[in-house]
Amino acid sequence: MTTATAMAKPHSHGPNEEGGHASRADRPVSFDLEAIPVPRGREEDWRFTPIRRIDRLFDPASYAEGDAPVTVEAPEGVIVEKAGRGDERLGTVLAPGDRTAVVAWNTFTESTVITVPKGSVLAEPIRLNVDAIEGTRPQHIRVEVGELAEATIILLHRASPEAALNQTIELNAADASKVTFVSIQEWDDTSLHASNHRLALGKDTKLTHIVVTFGGDLVRICSDTDFRGTGGELTMLGLYFVDGGQHLEHRVFVDHSQPNCYSRVTYKGALQGEDAHSVWIGDCLIRETADGTDTYELNRNLVLTEGAKADSVPNLEIENGEIAGAGHASATGRFDDEQLFYLMSRGISEMDARRLVVRGFFAELINQIGVPEVIDHLMESVEAELAKNRN
Repeated sequence: MTTATAMAKPHSHGPNEEGGHASRADRPVSFDLEAIPVPRGREEDWRFTPIRRIDRLFDPASYAEGDAPVTVEAPEGVIVEKAGRGDERLGTVLAPGDRTAVVAWNTFTESTVITVPKGSVLAEPIRLNVDAIEGTRPQHIRVEVGELAEATIILLHRASPEAALNQTIELNAADASKVTFVSIQEWDDTSLHASNHRLALGKDTKLTHIVVTFGGDLVRICSDTDFRGTGGELTMLGLYFVDGGQHLEHRVFVDHSQPNCYSRVTYKGALQGEDAHSVWIGDCLIRETADGTDTYELNRNLVLTEGAKADSVPNLEIENGEIAGAGHASATGRFDDEQLFYLMSRGISEMDARRLVVRGFFAELINQIGVPEVIDHLMESVEAELAKNRN
């Protein structure tokens, strides 16, 4: 194809175009690099992503030797170990679904494996810290929560100027377990991060998956779910604050394949500054086998300044008429100057007024998180972000 021909071809993301698929379920998944080629930016999965800012993660040859470091603080009774690529536990929660995910799978050396034994009820969270990354590196983390166990896992990403991380998280929550998984991204403004969270829920499992993103030059997190038994309950919460020049992208795929399962997805974001860009894609598929499904997904964006842009695309596919309920909603609104004026007329400073409005916007979501240390940390981070735009 000549350059002129390529430029003349209209941009499209329909099912009959390059990289398009009639159903979310039709998109290829594979552990084989050759099966998922390097994207060119026209594909449905990549049309919002600035390819030039992420393309160093597409080539395995661009990675430094060795995995990105992670430190783990775990309560007594939790097993933490390193596992080589040949460990039979790895790769059992779904499969990579895009180029970064398949490269991450093919480049890591060892996985950090965390096991919460059957019936354990942890009084303290498991804490994972990822920082001090140098160069471009992969990382693989697997969390196994046994039957009837209860656990909270907090994964914190920090600092690492100029670094690039391509990460895989496998989380298997066994039957009747209760799990809260929190991933916080507080990178340096020059960091690059792609991550695929692959989540499996057993029978009667309750899983809360929380993603909080503030830092990074470009962050792209794709969360894929697999219901493996009836009665599973999935809650997915996301919060992001995008500054000028940042690209923060969150993609969710809820795949209902089992009867009588429940899911709720709620993501909220605030944006400020020139060229601040957020992307939220919410894919939900209710398969023919998923009688009694109850699902809803919601995305809200608050644009605080001119020059910021939020893309939000909810997708709901229903193959079964015998469900309890299904729906989605998406909205993007600008900061309400009238509301700000009202608060300032009552003697509240502009900074405090902005803080109150943003806190009110995030309040419902924050109240659902249920992890006190995360809530406190979150509010401190929101106020720090607001302070950047004080003038």
